[in-house]
Amino acid sequence: MTHFGIICPASTGHLNTMFPLGRELQRRGHCVTLLGILDLQAKAIAAGLEFQAIAESDSPLGSMEKIFAKIGELSGSAAIRFTVGALKNASVAILRDAPDAIKQVGIEALLVDQLCPAGGTVAEYLGIPFITVCSAVVMNQEDGVPPWFKVWSYNPGWWARVRNQISHSAMNRIAKPIQEPIIEYRQRWNLPQHSNRSDAYSKLAIISQQPAEFEFPRRNLPPYFHFTGPYHDSTGRPGVDFPFEKLNGKPLIYASMGTLQNRLQSVFQTIAEACVGLDAQLVISLGGALEPEGLKLSGEPLVVKYAPQLELLQKASLVITHAGLNTTLESLKNAVPMVAIPVTNDQPGVAARIAWTGAGELVPLDKLSVPKLRDAISRVLTQESYKQNAVRLQEAIASAGGVSRAIDIVENAISTGKAIIQSA
Repeated sequence: MTHFGIICPASTGHLNTMFPLGRELQRRGHCVTLLGILDLQAKAIAAGLEFQAIAESDSPLGSMEKIFAKIGELSGSAAIRFTVGALKNASVAILRDAPDAIKQVGIEALLVDQLCPAGGTVAEYLGIPFITVCSAVVMNQEDGVPPWFKVWSYNPGWWARVRNQISHSAMNRIAKPIQEPIIEYRQRWNLPQHSNRSDAYSKLAIISQQPAEFEFPRRNLPPYFHFTGPYHDSTGRPGVDFPFEKLNGKPLIYASMGTLQNRLQSVFQTIAEACVGLDAQLVISLGGALEPEGLKLSGEPLVVKYAPQLELLQKASLVITHAGLNTTLESLKNAVPMVAIPVTNDQPGVAARIAWTGAGELVPLDKLSVPKLRDAISRVLTQESYKQNAVRLQEAIASAGGVSRAIDIVENAISTGKAIIQSA
């Protein structure tokens, strides 16, 4: 038995990816502890995991609610810069507090989210192995692959490679604050400095919840990189009351802007107006940020503060989404095509992949209008190719292995101490 620790951002999307991995490790006889701020304790316990607090003085109970409220009002580069600041603070807390916490509870190996590069430095300092987990879209940089924060499609042309390279460099400058405490602690701990961002990732295994078919063509991923498919389940998610009796049997359009970028009322208003007159029923989930009674929306959408997403996806004909990776993969697991309205962070990159794979349409936030959105919705609902591509990706997800394959890789890497090379 190995005692595993989990280090990841404190947002629902990342927790919903990590918790199933932790439970599978427990099922196989391992001990699993989430390292995080106090706001995560109840969620860890509900998911059946152990919990060890860090950053108790920096982040008392209620801290994340304030951060989420702020980021929910932002979009584009402003939201990215705010997120960078939050991730820098998380890096400082991890580097300062995680080593003692890990020693205190006897953690022997780590699962580290790709967005928490400080976790790998802590593992190196303590001399324990770690695995990198890509909960968001794959962020390994390649000149041939558009940056994760752009809605650009894949293009093999030389000009696209130059464009990508310039944009990667710009993002590296924006994200520099996240690296600064890592540089400081690596110097303090006599660890060699990273020569590039990929040095922060595990050299034993990197696992991604994307299926390979939902990724642009890659040339430079390391041989120990594994596309395993999504890690989602409903265990530990809070129960949600929903008026299923109000579903009228028409094709169901499910709209959700997630749990972070969900305070943009104009987006919900545009969605509702774009669906007026369609022979379909619109269900809108507000993700907890707004009150249904406070919104005046066109048509007669069924609006709820929270929705049982996994259950509704089994009934949906179309999903209108912010293109968060979890909602996207959950939709594809149910073979539901999408219309993506990305807001910020990795959502543009996920939306670009939705469009590139033919599983949906993309409407950038800065070009969102009722006519553009209605046109995209109509195409996805009426053209069979979108459904066919969603089914193709559903089949890819089913064969990718998911949680079981991911933990096979984790166990193999930790037990052997050797890089787990992907099979041909």
